[in-house]
Amino acid sequence: MRTIKPSTLWKLYGVGLLAVTAFFTLTSFGLFGKLPELSELENPTSNLASEVISSDGVVLGKYYIDNRTNIEFKDLPTNIVQALIATEDERFYKHSGIDLRATLRALLSLGKEGGGSTLTQQLAKNLFTGGSRSTFGRIMQKAQEYIIAIRLEKRYTKEEILVMYLNTVDFVNNAMGIHSAAHVYFSKQPVDLTLEESAVLVGMLKAPSYYNPARNPERSQARRNVVLMQMVKNNYLSEEAYNDLKDRPIQLNFRPINHVEGLAPYFRDVLAQELKKWFAENKKQDGSSYDIYRDGLKIHTTIDSKMQLYAEDAMKSHLKEYQKLFSNQYKGSDPFSSKQGKERLQVMIKQSDVYNRLKRNNYSEKEIEEILSTPRKMKVFSWNGIRDTTMTPLDSIKYHKMFLQTGFMAMDPENGHVKAWVGGIDFGFFKFDHCNKNTKRQVGSTYKPVLYALAIDNGWSPCISVPAGNITIGNWTVKGDGGEKSLRRCLATSDNACAAYLVKNLGAAAMVEMGEQMGITTKLPHYPSMALGAGDISLFELMTVYSCFPSGGIRTEPIMVMRIEDKNGNVIKTFISNRIEAFSNNTAYKMIGLMKGVIEPGGTGNRLRRNYNLGDLEIAGKTGTTNKNVDAWFMGYTPRLVAGVWVGNDEPFLRFRTTYLGQGAAAALPIWGKFFEKVVNDPKYAEIKEAKFFTPTDSSLMNNICSEFWDEEFEGDFEPLEEMSLEGQFN
Repeated sequence: MRTIKPSTLWKLYGVGLLAVTAFFTLTSFGLFGKLPELSELENPTSNLASEVISSDGVVLGKYYIDNRTNIEFKDLPTNIVQALIATEDERFYKHSGIDLRATLRALLSLGKEGGGSTLTQQLAKNLFTGGSRSTFGRIMQKAQEYIIAIRLEKRYTKEEILVMYLNTVDFVNNAMGIHSAAHVYFSKQPVDLTLEESAVLVGMLKAPSYYNPARNPERSQARRNVVLMQMVKNNYLSEEAYNDLKDRPIQLNFRPINHVEGLAPYFRDVLAQELKKWFAENKKQDGSSYDIYRDGLKIHTTIDSKMQLYAEDAMKSHLKEYQKLFSNQYKGSDPFSSKQGKERLQVMIKQSDVYNRLKRNNYSEKEIEEILSTPRKMKVFSWNGIRDTTMTPLDSIKYHKMFLQTGFMAMDPENGHVKAWVGGIDFGFFKFDHCNKNTKRQVGSTYKPVLYALAIDNGWSPCISVPAGNITIGNWTVKGDGGEKSLRRCLATSDNACAAYLVKNLGAAAMVEMGEQMGITTKLPHYPSMALGAGDISLFELMTVYSCFPSGGIRTEPIMVMRIEDKNGNVIKTFISNRIEAFSNNTAYKMIGLMKGVIEPGGTGNRLRRNYNLGDLEIAGKTGTTNKNVDAWFMGYTPRLVAGVWVGNDEPFLRFRTTYLGQGAAAALPIWGKFFEKVVNDPKYAEIKEAKFFTPTDSSLMNNICSEFWDEEFEGDFEPLEEMSLEGQFN
């Protein structure tokens, strides 16, 4: 056997050392792939989630590519730092990015005694290099990680590297980074994590899906205990403490974040569209565009998280029971078998996701029809939770179309801040938003206060009596009860003949113009039938209209955002509502008196006082019911809060068959009542409960308006039925 001379060995060693040095030198110059510039190391890029924050500081949701929110080292509990170092990089504070001892150990054991990557190398991989499956590619990548790690160590402190690492690791379940992970798995801020919770999250770093505590609790607990034992080994934890913790089960408070769940999903969806429009017109200082999914913006909204919860609860409480009454009307019959039902069903099919997905995949109409008629397992909405069932896709379309829908908004009339927004009954199944300014339905008698405001602003007294008999305008006749009624009684009982008399004298054009003055942006026809609300208007617009009364004649447009901040907390934009005078506060004061009558005995909304614990809360408002009970409305306000409700079906041919059930006072008003019952009995909102309507400029109005305006009581304890009269309306 030939012996190799020592000098030859030294030459081979020298050549090898030079080769390795040359390899790393060439890698550092980017020969085997571009490395990040120094400026990129100073400001590493990552997709940061933008947070949607309520006015009371609650994160309502996020817009994200990666659900990531960066935090600082001071926001980390000591236990998570210790657990991380003990488990992932014991010599973290002793190396400069590369741990040669750990690397050599990994090579000699072929990885059986742990990997050789330091936390700094893992950070380099997370930020800049990604992953490679080929052996050569992995070698190149590893070399790049070594170089980047050394550069990172020169640019950042150890604490900065630790927090950067924890901000960039993926904990699955849409939890990117330690901040999101703490919220998703334990519903906590990172700083509030207990020792065993920190150990669970650190344990996930080895294999996030495999050690996922929500999916694999036993594996996760075993891995947690490995982390705790590593802390014992590194003198961060005593054996006694370990023995006390090791048998404890993992206590999750698992709340995965997505765009469907959480508070105010409809609001967040509409807000995203509005923000994209605003950002398209408003660029960064360098001319580039904002990205709500990547820029880590803080969007401070006007939503009050508690009011939002009360609104969603009120909607669910009422419609869960009211749906039963609606569905019972169609028991034993198929509304889709009628001529109109069949026509609408064909439209529904072609608007469905399943139909459009099949069309994109080039299925023929015959094939699609067969698929739609074939039963399969699926999940469907129910008021008792998502239900697993078997039905055909066609039956699923019909089933979901039978549900009543709603829109609810609450707003501060002084500043326009939207406090609650419920756009439908379940965002996961029904994406269409009924609060959106582009969603318009026939408004019925909720439009009448516009007409009455026109009359009052033109000098008509609230006490004046007007004819309540049949009124004819052209070929349109509205039937009345006969006799005369005061304006207050007319509005309280939603008398159609009185409204027709007013529009006959004041003119349809003037009435529509008053509506525009009060905030209606929809172009409405100058038809007398608009006196009964024959036009389609959005709930969003009606909120502006009704803000005019409690704010003393000032029209206040709803706003959704108070301010937007960048990821560093710098304010990009502050928003305030447009406020424009619609009429005098004397007119507003008289209108409040008129509309209080709606809530009192004999008024169409008197059940608010009978059925809900609202105390002495000052309330005024108006019910609304459209032709054939298609749309049910209630718009009401207090001195400090305006709220509006619409209830109906997305398909107008699906409606209540009786006005007793379909009128606004029965179908919509209860949501308003349940919401305000929660608000006024919450000590947080004592000011709303105790507030009084304003004093008019002309203080003589307080005492000199005829007594019947304030004191008139109507006969009967129950509200009259409210119906539209549109036969013969002008077209």
